[in-house]
Amino acid sequence: MKKLGLDLGNKTLGIAISDELAFLARGLETYRFEDKDFDSALAYTITLIEKNKIDVVVLGLPKNMDGSLGEQANYSIQFKEKLVELSNVEVVFWDERLTSKMASNMMISQNLKRSKRKKDIDKMAAVIILQGYLDSKV
Repeated sequence: MKKLGLDLGNKTLGIAISDELAFLARGLETYRFEDKDFDSALAYTITLIEKNKIDVVVLGLPKNMDGSLGEQANYSIQFKEKLVELSNVEVVFWDERLTSKMASNMMISQNLKRSKRKKDIDKMAAVIILQGYLDSKV
């Protein structure tokens, strides 16, 4: 079954999906929502889970560099709790420290324009989150 990778922000949800063999992650999209309207992002995620027959959701957990959890991590924790409550999928956290920086560097190396990088940075971060999880299962 397929896995879904998520990079949750205050206004965007970067989304990646695996292949059927759960070997490769690819960017799906960046879902945009009103500031901190996490219920909208949650409803959209549940739709994707049902549509794509997802069995595991890998949700980025934004830790501070010292490993502590800040405000943004609390939003992810609450998002996970609601997602588990409303769906029948396993939801696992994945440390997302530096994923946005890695995604930006990857996009720069591909000579993508700044506007394209800004538009797709969250989707690429979700790919890095999901691929890290998939690689850990091999």
